[in-house]
Amino acid sequence: MARQNYLFTSESVSEGHPDKVCDRISDAVVDAYLKEMPEARVACETLATTNRIVIAGETRGPATITNDYIAHLARMAVKDIGYEQDGFHWENCDIAVHLHAQSAHIAQGVDAGDNKDEGAGDQGIMFGYACRETEELMPAPILFSHKILRLLADVRKSGKEPALGPDAKSQVTIRYEDGKPVEATSIVLSTQHLDPALTSAEVRAIVDPYIRTALPDGFITDSTVWHVNPTGAFVIGGPDGDAGLTGRKIIVDTYGGAAPHGGGAFSGKDPTKVDRSAAYAARYLAKNVVAADLADRCTIQLSYAIGVPEPLSVYVDLHGTGRCDEAKLEKALRDVMGLSPRGIRQHLKLNNPIYERTAAYGHFGREPEADGGFSWEKTDLVDELRPLAG
Repeated sequence: MARQNYLFTSESVSEGHPDKVCDRISDAVVDAYLKEMPEARVACETLATTNRIVIAGETRGPATITNDYIAHLARMAVKDIGYEQDGFHWENCDIAVHLHAQSAHIAQGVDAGDNKDEGAGDQGIMFGYACRETEELMPAPILFSHKILRLLADVRKSGKEPALGPDAKSQVTIRYEDGKPVEATSIVLSTQHLDPALTSAEVRAIVDPYIRTALPDGFITDSTVWHVNPTGAFVIGGPDGDAGLTGRKIIVDTYGGAAPHGGGAFSGKDPTKVDRSAAYAARYLAKNVVAADLADRCTIQLSYAIGVPEPLSVYVDLHGTGRCDEAKLEKALRDVMGLSPRGIRQHLKLNNPIYERTAAYGHFGREPEADGGFSWEKTDLVDELRPLAG
């Protein structure tokens, strides 16, 4: 039986974190290609360091997407994030673009042929997870960590809190009682500030009300331990303080360590890459299972081989909370949704330019949007799945 009383911690990082700057740029490139050609292929990696951005990878798409245009997209992403500091400025940072054509050997395995459906873009395993800890059916520690940083980003960008800089990290430890989150035992926040004279105590006074807003009433108590800018000054931030790379925050992107991760990153990849699309599908299915009241917790694993359309396996774990047979559920999930790369893309409408917005504050636990963004957060399979509970 799973433990019922314990502490669990998750972290988040802001859109100005060096790795998230890179994720944002890579996904801006994905969106640019998909906007022009919904079947485009993109595998884009970004590196950022002091006043320098390097973009590399493989693409297949329209010639209208030039290197100059990609450099412009990167510059606009950095501007929107808010970097105008000496060591990293959107206007004068050096940007090098090294994108080349997709490998013909990869293309021959992935593309549909006369007698073959489109295959998976790579081998791998992908996981989805959902639980009843929050209204969003997400684990509480990662959801609260994201909410803190999103609130701080909003007030920074609006001008309400001009002392804050773009780079920040949060971490929340939650105490569970009888398997349910009840209290934040510690809160850690490190945020860049633009005034070198600000002390940690003064930074805490700025961020305190937003942290309290992000967490449910009663979760912050007199015994909650706070660590705000525990090392002192944090003025040099972003890629000037620490180099960034695409795909280094995969646990921040998913469930904060509360569920398994297959290992593949999401950002910079078009939806033929199952690292991305099948992870979205697994979350979608797991969320619908929990929303249909078939279980209080659900983990789903999908596995693929490069060039092969159908998943090699579908595995469901209801963690002892299920109200249906897991083997029957595995079969039912294949019936309610096509799990080939093409089936996933069509069901979730993933060939749209909807990815730049996913690059920070988590790919899961967000609201579905009118243009198809976060479509994998819908719970529109509930009526089809609920009869499995008998």
